[in-house]
Amino acid sequence: MIDFLVQSFQIKSMSFYEAGMLICFGASWPFAVVKTYKTKNVKGKSRLFLTLIILGYIFGIINKILNSVDIVLWLYVINLLLVSTDFIFCLMYRNNEK
Repeated sequence: MIDFLVQSFQIKSMSFYEAGMLICFGASWPFAVVKTYKTKNVKGKSRLFLTLIILGYIFGIINKILNSVDIVLWLYVINLLLVSTDFIFCLMYRNNEK
């Protein structure tokens, strides 16, 4: 476990472009989560779309764990948590769509 944590903070094998993609995606999710929370309205949000995004992040996390553990793994985790939060809000507020 300690080796895993030490390796996850090593930047030597980090993909600059992968990190950039995750940072850009990650920058937009907090706005979506806050908007959903404030308005309690999920009209126009697709639970299928959010599910596919969540699956994509899970596959990215699995790939990082199996092939190249680096700090980018934590970007995947943060993005997964943000999208999952938005998905949970969609489930909570789905009755407000009308």
